[in-house]
Amino acid sequence: MSNEQKKKEAIDAAVSDNENIKNNGEATLDENNHNHRIYLLSVIGEIEGHECLSSNTKTTKYEHVLPKLAEIEDADNIDGVMLLLNTVGGDVESGLAIAEMVASLSKPTVSLVLGGSHSIGVPLAVSTDYSFIVPTGTMVVHPVRMNGMVIGAPPTYDYFKQMQDRIIGFIASHCRAKEDRLEKLMMNTTMLTKDLGTILVGAEAVKEGIISEVGGMKEALRKLHSFISEGKEK
Repeated sequence: MSNEQKKKEAIDAAVSDNENIKNNGEATLDENNHNHRIYLLSVIGEIEGHECLSSNTKTTKYEHVLPKLAEIEDADNIDGVMLLLNTVGGDVESGLAIAEMVASLSKPTVSLVLGGSHSIGVPLAVSTDYSFIVPTGTMVVHPVRMNGMVIGAPPTYDYFKQMQDRIIGFIASHCRAKEDRLEKLMMNTTMLTKDLGTILVGAEAVKEGIISEVGGMKEALRKLHSFISEGKEK
């Protein structure tokens, strides 16, 4: 390959990365001395499900994230995944689908909670092999809620309970927190004025066993690089 061709490929790759950052909050990190290629995936704003949200709302579309995760799993040149989270939650089914898919990846994964990872963002935060939260990051653990008209019948409440049990079960199976403690945090009546639930800030999320460690980008990348190196040695 000539120098001109290599230069053109490098320019095309840079343009593609810039478009990914602009459109989807995604980037490939490969300028490190470990020779590791890391895919940076962001879940920002509200997780959009089957219904389109307002154009004024910052969203993460699950129909974009799921194919990207499949592509990452199938790509030989991707060594690991960094998941950045700053989300208010959103569509429960869609958020849980993303969390399940992240948890099923064979590549090393690390998550980092920045501003917050609330509601269905909690399963997303724990879906990786290891999780970090910045000191000022927040997590809101609360029961399943539904927007719009809800028929007040026993089957409706049974459905809510089943969905909540699925979420609690997923969280408990991917972190150190126990199901009964998670349910207690969800049903807390003393913290949120107009709702049930618990707000956890930074180290509190670690103390409850939901998040692995307090740290930022430096610590998260260091941990991911170590996972990748250990995997390659094996």
